[in-house]
Amino acid sequence: MDTIEGIKTRMSIRKFMPDAVPKETLMDIINTAGHSPSYKNTQPWEVLILSGDRKLALSKMLVELLEKGTKPCPDIPEPQSWPETEQARINDLMHKRATATGIDFNDPAVLKRSKEVNFKFYGAPHAIYLYQDKSLTPWSIFDIGLFAQTFMLAAHASSLGTVPQAFATDYAQDIKKFLDIPETKRLVLGISIGYPDKDAVEKAVRTGRDSTNNIVRWVE
Repeated sequence: MDTIEGIKTRMSIRKFMPDAVPKETLMDIINTAGHSPSYKNTQPWEVLILSGDRKLALSKMLVELLEKGTKPCPDIPEPQSWPETEQARINDLMHKRATATGIDFNDPAVLKRSKEVNFKFYGAPHAIYLYQDKSLTPWSIFDIGLFAQTFMLAAHASSLGTVPQAFATDYAQDIKKFLDIPETKRLVLGISIGYPDKDAVEKAVRTGRDSTNNIVRWVE
């Protein structure tokens, strides 16, 4: 798979086979992601790989917090509103999902179920948490985003599926305590990784992309 093909064919996977990925494969993917660019080569990313009983225990804790109605408190706050253009894209995605599944994803009950599936990492055998020091500036959040993208592309090139998960950081304080991540760290993103369920991939709703002409302005 060449680079361009990998970028264009990567997609978020939300159903996985239970088979574990060899540790060597996961380490190779992380090693590749480590070649991502960063401001002044600061490499402001740390990675935790979660598997087995410990992953199941974390999922159980997160679902229990959800069931109790515990208010989410992620280290990076969830956006409360979007500019008109970005909101239109969100609306289009929700419409496509509703059309394909018959499910209203704006329904609070559906959102709750969606979070529960998130917290179970979509059945993936491994969960990845990306974090960094809290004192780092927004430039470093940008850098860890570059790392996350490279990680997911490297996984795709290795015939693995991934899905980035903001919801997986909803209860940041509880997660960091459970995983022995220092409070001085900022929990940025969760990523599920594993072998994709091929049947689910075939049925997946593929998101569109805006026309390049709509996002480019030439100045000559």
